[in-house]
Amino acid sequence: MEKKIIIDCDPGHDDAMAIILAASGVSHLQIEAITTVAGNVGVEKNTRNALKICDLVGLRDVPVAMGADRPLIREPLEAAHVHGKSGLDGTGLPEKPVKRTVDTHAVDILIDKLMASDGDITLVPIGPLTNIAMAIRKEPLIVSKINEITLMGGGTYGNRTSVAEFNIYADAEAARIVFESGAPITIFGLDVTHQALASSDKLEELTVIDNLAATTVADMITFYSNAYKGNFAGAALHDPCPIAYLIDPSIFELRQVRADIETKGEFTYGMTVVDFKGATGKTLNARFATWLDQDRFWQLFLDALRSY
Repeated sequence: MEKKIIIDCDPGHDDAMAIILAASGVSHLQIEAITTVAGNVGVEKNTRNALKICDLVGLRDVPVAMGADRPLIREPLEAAHVHGKSGLDGTGLPEKPVKRTVDTHAVDILIDKLMASDGDITLVPIGPLTNIAMAIRKEPLIVSKINEITLMGGGTYGNRTSVAEFNIYADAEAARIVFESGAPITIFGLDVTHQALASSDKLEELTVIDNLAATTVADMITFYSNAYKGNFAGAALHDPCPIAYLIDPSIFELRQVRADIETKGEFTYGMTVVDFKGATGKTLNARFATWLDQDRFWQLFLDALRSY
């Protein structure tokens, strides 16, 4: 049975790989829309990159809508040092995409799609949560229409600061709105995404797959790996994790937790405060991914690329 999803993203190499996985032959996900947000680079570049990936994998009929060009309050934050100036440096994709965006703003696409649904759409935010927060603020009734928010962000440690992960840190005020909304949330933070490593031997397996999608992903991983040298045994495939979960939940282990977003701390802004032990006594509001089966995750990813 197909699962309906909307991918909210800021491509970004790992965002692009998430879209490729979602659109592959091993996926039973029905992509209702792709919305873009400022994050890894500016929203215009992120949108162009999303369109390029749609061209690559043949998502001709999926609407792509451009969204927020800055966080709710703070100045924009980018990660061009990881993804390059274009956000997708290192690939041979054409500079100009064939596919075009729809005229509707991403926030309105989110509201329209959710309000017209039967409550069966899962939101998959894999960038900063600005669009999702704006949609909730503009039309609070969408919360009851969200099947689940399956997001990449947060963790019990950080990569932008010692305690804050990039997607949450980039717009912690938006993340707080989403986490306090009452919508069902499943979190794929650094604790689990740093287990999804594309090591050199995995990359070698990938390079023998003879199609354009696989070749492009190999180029992405090769470029993206430079950001991880000296720290990990390969590039972390952060954003494909929530997509892999939606395709095969049994790959992951999750725990029910209370998760809150810090927005006031001088040294802890953007921290995802994860209460595993019930110390706060607050209502549990999220599921938190703690472990993945690396062999099965990678097998799913390879099978997805072979399907093109």
